[in-house]
Amino acid sequence: MKITFITPPSLDGYKPAERTAGCTRVVYDMPNIYELTVAAVLEKKGWNVQYKNFVLAGGTKEDCFDFLREDNSDCYFFWTVNLSIPTDKELQAFIYKQRPEAVSVFLGPGGTYFTSLLLENTASIVVRGEPEETVDELITLLATGSDWRNIKGISYLDSVSGKVINNPARPLIKNLDELPFPAIHFIQNYVFSNPKLKVSPYMSVVTSRNCPFHCIYCVPSSLTFAREIEYKKEHEGKKPPIGFRSPENVVAEIEELAAQGFRAIGFMDDNFIVTSKRLKVIGEALKKHQLVWGCQARVDAINEEIAAMLSEYDCRYVDLGVESFNDDILRYIKKGITEAQIYSAIRLLKKYKVPVKLNILIGTSPIETEETIRDTLRKAKQLKVDQVMFNIVSPFPATEFYELAKENGWIKGGEYTPTDVQRNSILSYPNLTSEQMERLLFRNNLRFFLSPSFVWRNMRKFSSFHDFRIALAALKIKLFG
Repeated sequence: MKITFITPPSLDGYKPAERTAGCTRVVYDMPNIYELTVAAVLEKKGWNVQYKNFVLAGGTKEDCFDFLREDNSDCYFFWTVNLSIPTDKELQAFIYKQRPEAVSVFLGPGGTYFTSLLLENTASIVVRGEPEETVDELITLLATGSDWRNIKGISYLDSVSGKVINNPARPLIKNLDELPFPAIHFIQNYVFSNPKLKVSPYMSVVTSRNCPFHCIYCVPSSLTFAREIEYKKEHEGKKPPIGFRSPENVVAEIEELAAQGFRAIGFMDDNFIVTSKRLKVIGEALKKHQLVWGCQARVDAINEEIAAMLSEYDCRYVDLGVESFNDDILRYIKKGITEAQIYSAIRLLKKYKVPVKLNILIGTSPIETEETIRDTLRKAKQLKVDQVMFNIVSPFPATEFYELAKENGWIKGGEYTPTDVQRNSILSYPNLTSEQMERLLFRNNLRFFLSPSFVWRNMRKFSSFHDFRIALAALKIKLFG
């Protein structure tokens, strides 16, 4: 069984979809560790696996199609997010025309929610939700010519009835420590750099899956979103429990990355900071190998002890989901935090000289106005944090916000369409239109990222011209597309 994981170049006229966060276009290259974990599972079983990422390689449509004309893989895997559906469908149709016996398997949130869109022929299979155990079983049965149609967690097009068959969901993985580390050897020829860390070579790591909180709009990452969509279907809309890797397992991966020469790590967990005990074990390993790192956290997770530990372990950014400085808006979106807690977290992090990045989301509720958005920008600038990321909320299907937006007629055209949250809005409130939100987003980005204080704070932190060049290119894309 020959298996190819394939990431095509964009075929829809837009910039390529970013497939790890899953809700934007590519601003700078990121390793898709979710997909690479699935590849590692199959490699561990001895299958012949190859990895072709035409976005990382800068390949063209013709490069991709030429590869497929010559390739003889039995199975192709796509990590599909909402924005990549048109591209992935077009490529699967090309594969089917060239070699109708080859199977295409769609992973990720795109197929988990928009299942029928990706099942246009009987050579396609969708793996819904958490993919590793399902993929392992599927490939084993396909390779042996056994009947795979009863596997839990898959959807397929029935060859007789022509109907989409959605098998029951697969239970969540009980022990994440049993999964192999991502097969990053497939991307060893690419040097990644995270502009927030300004040090390379860089690698992403994830130590847990999902988040226990109930923000109405949230799509934390493409893996956890797929996991959440699938779990909610069979559990009356309840969120799935968090899956944790043991600290010892995380330390083992850190040891491997350090041995391979990596100097920076970005933890991609929805909420990395859980307990000081867990942070201490992981932090000591990072300190031992002199790795710089960053993470995502809630403001209510930051106390004096945690802030001091982050400083001790050389954390170079904490990515805080703030969304707004308005308590009424924070209550509406069920953020579970207050403006006072935001200020407290930032004060503690600055006290211990831990760089802060704020995530601010425009348009999260119908009570937002141009003035509340301007007020949030003013407050963010006054705090003089290291970075602020402005996005526009999107009514992602399977979220509470989607249901509210549908019910109240806030979605332009009446139904969700995939959109880049860093640039466009498909929402329109009675007192705040999509055009207003897009204009405010652009102005806020210009005012923050081109301010002399931002430029000065960040220019002097880069460890090499290579990292500076990547950050500058990312900023250009962020501002102007």
